[in-house]
Amino acid sequence: MAIYHAPREEITPFTGNKDADRLLNDLSDHPHAFVLACIMDRQVKAERAWMVPFHLREKLQDFSMTRLAALSRDDIFRLMAEPAPLHRFVDKMAGFFFSGIQRIATQYGSNASLMWADRPSSAMVVYRFLEFDGVGPKIANMAANILARHFKVEFSDYYSIDISADIQVRRVFGRLGLTPLDASVEQLVYRARSLHPEFPGLLDLPSWEIGRKWCRPRAKECRACYMQRLCPTAAGEA
Repeated sequence: MAIYHAPREEITPFTGNKDADRLLNDLSDHPHAFVLACIMDRQVKAERAWMVPFHLREKLQDFSMTRLAALSRDDIFRLMAEPAPLHRFVDKMAGFFFSGIQRIATQYGSNASLMWADRPSSAMVVYRFLEFDGVGPKIANMAANILARHFKVEFSDYYSIDISADIQVRRVFGRLGLTPLDASVEQLVYRARSLHPEFPGLLDLPSWEIGRKWCRPRAKECRACYMQRLCPTAAGEA
């Protein structure tokens, strides 16, 4: 696919903070920052979740795996809780952060990039993310999708990367008439597979962006959306 032969963006934006985004994009020296940020991405606004590794680096003045692996769970809880909580669920997420560090240290020799080295299958990459505490199909597919789409990590295939069926994707698929508005996660996933079997997850980012920018729950901006011409909901409001 042409998207994987296109040059990688110098910095993929995750947080709106240039220093934080540099850390998250540093797959050479800090690949664990990306993995740990993915683990944090739940039940809070995405930008806040992805800032967690950067905030911890600021407090520790170091984000090497050597430094992180020396932290106890209680250490991480304090770093995440004080003086202001870095996440909505500090106790739970501190545990996931701690266990994520330990898994990277023990299973990947402190080098998280081994999770996607040597052209693995997309299913293997998704599976490796699923092995982390707190990671379900939504986060695992999102992580593999970002590696492939944004970081241009080469996999042997892409057909096991599904959409992350969040509230934005659900709303956009429903309003476009691709699925019922109350579609189940399974319906959304299999509809995306039917539309783009080679890489179903390719539909994830544009759907998420449309949902966040224009196709909002109430204040829709159909005229600004590039899918307006094909959208039955937009046509009904014209």
